[in-house]
Amino acid sequence: MDQNKIRKLYAQNKISEVFLNLKSADVGLTSTEANNRLKKYGLNEIKKPQKESEWKSFLKNFISMMAILLWISGAIAILSGTLELGIAIWLVNIINGLFSFWQERAAKKATNALNNMLPSYVQVIRNGKKVQLDAKKLVPGDVFILQAGNTIPADARIISASSLQVDQSALNGESTTESKSVEYAPGEGNYAETNLVYSGTSVAAGTARAIAFATGMETEFGKIAQLTQKQRKVDSPLTKELNRLTKQLSMIAVSIGLLFLLAAIFLVKYPFAKAFVFALGMVVAFIPEGLLPTVTLSLAQGVKRMAKKHALVKELNSVETLGETTVICSDKTGTLTQNQMTIHYIWTPKNEYRVTGNGYVNNGQIELNKKQLWYDENPDLQKLVEIAALDNDTSVEQTKMKGAKPKILGTPTEAALVIMAEKGGFDRSKVIIKYPRLYELPFDSERKRMSTIHRWNDQQFIIFTKGSFSDVIKQCDQIQIDGQIQPMTPSQQQAAANYNAQYALKGLRSMAMAYRIVDKDSIDINKVTATTTEQHLIFVGLTTMSDPPRPEIYNAIKRCHEAKIKIIMVTGDSKLTAKSVAVQIGLTTNQARVISGDELEKMSKHELSVALKGEVIFARVAPEQKYKVVKTLQQNGEIVASTGDGVNDAPALKQADIGIAMGMTGTDVAKDAANIILTDDNFASIVAAIEEGRAVYSNIRKFLTYILTSNVPEAFPSILFLLSGGIIPLPMTVMQILTVDLGTDMLPALGLGGEAVDSDVMKQSPRNRKEYLLNKTVIAKAFLWYGFISSMISIGAYFLVNLKNGWPRIPLASNGEVYLRATTMVLGTIIFTQIANVLNCRTNRISIFKKGLFSNTGIWYGIIFEILLFLILTITPGLQQLFNTTNLLMTDWLFLFCLPIPLVLLDELKKWILYRKK
Repeated sequence: MDQNKIRKLYAQNKISEVFLNLKSADVGLTSTEANNRLKKYGLNEIKKPQKESEWKSFLKNFISMMAILLWISGAIAILSGTLELGIAIWLVNIINGLFSFWQERAAKKATNALNNMLPSYVQVIRNGKKVQLDAKKLVPGDVFILQAGNTIPADARIISASSLQVDQSALNGESTTESKSVEYAPGEGNYAETNLVYSGTSVAAGTARAIAFATGMETEFGKIAQLTQKQRKVDSPLTKELNRLTKQLSMIAVSIGLLFLLAAIFLVKYPFAKAFVFALGMVVAFIPEGLLPTVTLSLAQGVKRMAKKHALVKELNSVETLGETTVICSDKTGTLTQNQMTIHYIWTPKNEYRVTGNGYVNNGQIELNKKQLWYDENPDLQKLVEIAALDNDTSVEQTKMKGAKPKILGTPTEAALVIMAEKGGFDRSKVIIKYPRLYELPFDSERKRMSTIHRWNDQQFIIFTKGSFSDVIKQCDQIQIDGQIQPMTPSQQQAAANYNAQYALKGLRSMAMAYRIVDKDSIDINKVTATTTEQHLIFVGLTTMSDPPRPEIYNAIKRCHEAKIKIIMVTGDSKLTAKSVAVQIGLTTNQARVISGDELEKMSKHELSVALKGEVIFARVAPEQKYKVVKTLQQNGEIVASTGDGVNDAPALKQADIGIAMGMTGTDVAKDAANIILTDDNFASIVAAIEEGRAVYSNIRKFLTYILTSNVPEAFPSILFLLSGGIIPLPMTVMQILTVDLGTDMLPALGLGGEAVDSDVMKQSPRNRKEYLLNKTVIAKAFLWYGFISSMISIGAYFLVNLKNGWPRIPLASNGEVYLRATTMVLGTIIFTQIANVLNCRTNRISIFKKGLFSNTGIWYGIIFEILLFLILTITPGLQQLFNTTNLLMTDWLFLFCLPIPLVLLDELKKWILYRKK
């Protein structure tokens, strides 16, 4: 049967029919029957998708396309007679795979530690007696007890209730609590039936008895989890891009190898075996062995930096995906707002007051937190505060933990009133002794009022009433102004209605306050009814409240807009509230279109696609509708990040390119579906994480530019050798080429992977998905600029050494000390020009001196390492023979050390000319 029909069946049937259908009774199940049902229905828990084995998770780090290419290139190196270098390539692969596995495993452990959603115990009626039971053993037909603070363990029908208020934000995304009672009413929005409660939600106030009709995966909570688990996991954009890059580089390497093979055979007249080994060496040389560890290190460093900014990354590739986000679909409650109702205005018939920070009335401003009572001189405010604090069942406990929110036992609405009164110096515990409560008429969804009766003096009682404006004002026939009570005129009632309407347009909730003093003889305290009590009330004023935006959200949204990232609010709250908050925080303008869940349901794919290209807000949406919004955005070509904390957010989190769950308030289903978990539930942390993601991609591209640059001067000597038919002796050997690729280039390249973010990265548009890592800019910079300059200098050094030793009078040396010195200088000039190139690659547009020449210590450690390695290769006898090197003269070293300086200055001049206007 359809899930909605099942809900209606249990909501609309009489309770006797519900008992009959579930084969249960008000005294609950017997232990025997409960055990039988437990075997039939299984444990009351959300089953998590079967996770891949540790071995499979471990091995996948060694079988990516780039990893496979490295395995092959290592094998080629071994076949070409360079066993040591082949093993070195394989070690790079192994170390990288182990590092990736360790990083993701650590993230999963941290995620599992955050997952703590369903309650441990529940009070159940078994064998006619109340027992405490592990919530996992709850079964359909069980009768259980609820009270304030409890998390509801199953979908259930209410049997009895007293002032029951339920927080359903985890399920429907609404910031306000729902009134629940025994009587059925459909309510407004999703899961709003007044006599049903749902698994995973919580009791804000009141008590109840309920009978479970769905547990585990059959609950609404479970159904949404199933919807999430059915979705396939797709490769991240970075994975796809690295696979594409691997194919491109493989084709380039193989093509060059084939050309060199043919040239060696036909131009140099090498025998096939020798030509093949020569060509294999060039293939290995053109494969960037450092790419995979650099990517992994860049991602890992991004993960580490993001963790410091309260973002826990579950998978490394998620870092970069966040960096190319074009649209963020954000929940409202708890993400953009504080998820804490706060008083904003107090209105009395004489004045309107804006509630700010700290404790006295001054020119229409109320500041809370002063030692003296800020309402002492104002009888209207005094009476309003008395009503707000005493006609109230909620208690607020301040926590000792720094920065932690107060613990609320009750509803957020009443908590806001309590906090307002306490910050103003109102001591409820003392006042309640003076005016003890005698009776309560609890809030219900029909009256939309709550009243309490207190002893006022020896002869009189006082009745305090609060509730929705429209339901309180019609019970009032008097009004208090400056402490004086007088009949309420139609104009006064209209003035109050006008203010109430203005507050509603701002997305604020109004709470009307009224009271009445009666003689003791006129009320029988044992026969109190709402009809006889809540009449002839004296209207005092309004308090207005809302869930305020997070203070840092304004700047975060501004930065997103500067970064050309669109933010779309997708919430379960009302249209009016959603738009009010969106406009207030600068998310949209007042012209934004607000689409409700009902409207969304009727829209075609094309209509939704068009709507998503403009300013739009989604309100009162169901879980599958959030999923639909995300999917349509992706079909429009957007990279979508979706945020949320509730069960209702999980399908959209899973479908999005990057799912971001809240760590503090998020459900375990949301956390499981997400790629990133915010440990501080702060939207501003998303912006910081996006910045890191952009930095990661930028760093990978910087590395790629740097590593490809050395391929040009490495290939140029071999090209001269081949084109001259062997007349020009090989200026650089394969072993020297591999020395650069696997030795001197590696550590500076890894240093680039940890480069700090450029200051202008959040003022640029997200990268186009069609713009690949290996784009025209990278090719031009690596091959035609840095690579060409390095090639000319290195070949120039080769001929300069020969020139000093008699060339062209004497033929170019093909062996002996002159040849060794010439090839050593070629290797040296490539290494030292790469020092300049790694510094130049650190920034794309701004000056390296502005960013800080020595700010990236990782690069400088790499530079020191490559100089020392080159020195060792030139002075160590055994290594000299292996790498065709020899001792250099002091003038050679002086030339090499001076070489990076003009190259850095030349690149600075180029950046200044090209980007000075930008």
